[in-house]
Amino acid sequence: MIYAGIDIGSITAKAALIEDNELLGTFTKLTGYDHLKAGNAVLDTLVDQTGICRKDIKAVVSTGYGRASIDFADKSMTEILCHGAGAHFLNPEIRGIIDVGGQDSKAILL
Repeated sequence: MIYAGIDIGSITAKAALIEDNELLGTFTKLTGYDHLKAGNAVLDTLVDQTGICRKDIKAVVSTGYGRASIDFADKSMTEILCHGAGAHFLNPEIRGIIDVGGQDSKAILL
């Protein structure tokens, strides 16, 4: 099954596609003033680049500063939860994360 993650930050919008725990691709662009438009743009570009149909995406999760603006997302999560889950997935021994964003910075202990 294919899943999409969209991170709408204050500076950049990012999207990732994953199938069976394998990263299919990512795309990043400047967010601009319209978070929903940026979310659609990063996902549409990524779908085009990978050749996957948007209807084949089982679920979309949004995160980041503008996560609530992504009205087509099936679920919305804070970037802190996403950072922790992603770090643990990549390496269960990770115990700390530093996120330097466009608007704020966070130190996360796992």
